[in-house]
Parts: sequence; C-alpha cells; structure tokens
Amino acid sequence: MKNSHLGRLTVSRIGLGAMTMAGTYTSEGALDDAESIRTIHRALELGVTHIDTAEIYGPYLSEEIVGRAIAGRRDEVVIATKFGLVSHAGGGPRSVDSTAPNVKAAVEGSLTRLGTDHIDLYYQHRVDPNTPIEETAGAVADLIAEGKVLHFGLSEASATTIRRAHAVQPVSALQTEYSLWTRDVEAEILPLLRELGIGFVPYSPLGHGLLTGQIRSVDDFADDDWRKTNPRFTGENFARNLAIVDEVRAIGAEIGATSAQTALAWILAQGDDIAPIPGTRRVSRVEENTAADGFELTPDQLERLDNLTPAAGDRHDEANMASIDH
Repeated sequence: MKNSHLGRLTVSRIGLGAMTMAGTYTSEGALDDAESIRTIHRALELGVTHIDTAEIYGPYLSEEIVGRAIAGRRDEVVIATKFGLVSHAGGGPRSVDSTAPNVKAAVEGSLTRLGTDHIDLYYQHRVDPNTPIEETAGAVADLIAEGKVLHFGLSEASATTIRRAHAVQPVSALQTEYSLWTRDVEAEILPLLRELGIGFVPYSPLGHGLLTGQIRSVDDFADDDWRKTNPRFTGENFARNLAIVDEVRAIGAEIGATSAQTALAWILAQGDDIAPIPGTRRVSRVEENTAADGFELTPDQLERLDNLTPAAGDRHDEANMASIDH
C-alpha cells in the first residue's frame, strides 16, 4: 500500500479505526473481540500500518483489543490514541479534561492497555474550553521529551487552536470528520494544515456507514445506535442523503468499485498528506476498504464527486456539535 505523511510521521494511506470494536454502531450486532483481533491482523497483512483508537472507546476496551492484537508485532504498527474525554486526575467526572495531570495519568493507562512503552501519535480528543491549549500542548511536549509519546495530534480543533498549539509543540496531525458529505475543512482548515506542514486524518470517511451503500433504512438500527438521533439519518434528510449514495454507487460501477471504495478513492485523491481511518470490526470490511488503494478516479469522475449535492442535516446532534471547537 502507498503511504501518506502526517508531518514527519509516515503511515499507510488507509488506516483502521478501532472505535467500533468497543461498540458505538450497535446495529452491527454483539461485540466479538476475537473477530476484532482477526480484523486487525488482516489489516496488517494487507499493508495497513496505522491503527487508531482512544481511551474513551469502551471506555478502555478498544485500546485493550488493539494491544492484544499487536502483541509481538509492535514494530509493524503506528499506534494513535487519544486522551481528554476520561478524567483521571480526581475532582469528579468532566466531559473534557486536558489538564496536565490528567494527560500524564491518561498516557500511563493507555501504555499499559496497548502493551507498549510509547505511543506514536497522541491526540487531544476534544479541545478543553477550561484548559488553555498551551498547557495541554506543554504536557504532551513533556511526554515527548520522556519518550512516551512521539508525535502530537489534535482532534476537531479550530484554526486558532491549531496555531496556538503548534507554537508550543509541533502538531503532526489533525483528526476531524471528512468525507464526500462532510467537507467543512476544505475552506480554512486544510489550507492551514498545509501551511504548517500538518497531516490530516479524516475520521468517518464513509459517512458513519451510509456511504457504503449498505444502509437503506434506519428501521433496522437498534434503539441504542446513536445514528438514530443523528440529523443526517432522520426524516427527510435521510431520504435526501440516500440520493448522494446512489450517485457514488453509479460512479463506482464505472470503475468496478463499491460505494465505500469510491468514497475512499475520492479522499485519497485529495493529497498524500491525508490518511483516512475507516472503522470496522469485520474482516470482510477491512478487505473492501483497503482495496480502495488500488482504484484511481478519472478527472471527470472526481469533478462529479466534487459537485455532489451537500448532505442534508448537521453532521452531529446539538449536544455533540457543542463539544466541537469552532
């Protein structure tokens, strides 16, 4: 598989997101840790070197599964994990805690669960409105000096926050939602990342599963599947967004690709400083997703995808949108 560059960090240009290995999309059925481990092993066989997780996934379960899967294979993998949505420093639970004591406590737990002595890419999961970003960046800089972390990342951060953090500790990667139906970053964020030499890691590159073309009704979702309250999966918005999927499928048919492969091929065409992390806990899905590396869209096909009708509805519900740094 070809590589992408996140600052000075080199990764496979298609990675693997491990969030669903701890649940989240509950309509996929019961969790199966053995299947999740097989999925990671298959990803490694297919050339994936970039595995993304977080302490909040589970919490802790996703990191534990990744740690079990890479035991004895640590040198083959770039491990990315995240801190800040679990409080370790006392004082009661907080929605976001990126204080220096919390960061230092969080990294120790992640290192233990992942079975490693260093984390390749350590993200602040959400910007903490109560902690100056300079303090958080300084805490990660200390971990880098100790050798426990190699590279610093931010997730869902604004342009102002990125600049402030980068001035304290160089940021290697920004992780934010990006796909054919979520393109907000193109106006301001992507140009800034390229100005500063920061790589970009799109999460949910398949639109929370809708761009796979496998979802035609939300009626089959379990009641605790959070997509049931996502504005893009509800009411008239859902029907309108299915039309986007149909367009993606039609273009994929021209090159013999699935909808998911077409959506990923479009992201890969945006530059070699972009490394999407489609998430799955199924071997068949990781095989399908990684095969996107072998497809190339024509200029006409790229233009048609660029001009798709924008998605209907906000990308998150009101509560989740409020947690995003603007």
